[in-house]
Amino acid sequence: MKNPGDQIHIEKVKKGDLGSFTFLVDKYKNMAYTIAFKILGNAEDAEDVAQESFVKAFLQINAFQGKSKFSTWLYTIVYRTSVSKLQQDKFQFLSIDEEISENYNDDHSTPQIEQLQATERDKFVKDAIQKLPKIESLLITLYYMNENSVEEIGEITGLSAANIKVKLFRARKVLGKELQFLL
Repeated sequence: MKNPGDQIHIEKVKKGDLGSFTFLVDKYKNMAYTIAFKILGNAEDAEDVAQESFVKAFLQINAFQGKSKFSTWLYTIVYRTSVSKLQQDKFQFLSIDEEISENYNDDHSTPQIEQLQATERDKFVKDAIQKLPKIESLLITLYYMNENSVEEIGEITGLSAANIKVKLFRARKVLGKELQFLL
């Protein structure tokens, strides 16, 4: 479902309202950075690509027709810019260092123990996702953490729905094996 609030801001941006664009940047900057980071594996490059993607989005805002969600359109720009940057820097050694923050609730714990357990779980989940191939790591992030649909992920990455489903299935199997001790 498209966000009517986004459409209002997009129309204002098309009329030159920079404040509305700032609103959109603030709303989507974290996931834009996350997508770039998953592909590039470097915080500085991810920040550069996220910023470059927002500049491209601003310059191309009149091309956005509202056929998909604004976030899908924006994340496609981020994805393509990231892949382009990766191809330019293909000889650079890349590592994935992502941040995952999920809140865990264990009613039987004190706040300090609960925080420690959540931190440990985050580390285990982060380590497990780190072991996935980059594209599968990105798909897991888009699908489960950002709640994008398979169709939206297809628009963003250019992968077919069947290919996305297979990669998600394989990634879930790997994560299940890696994290079974947490269950």
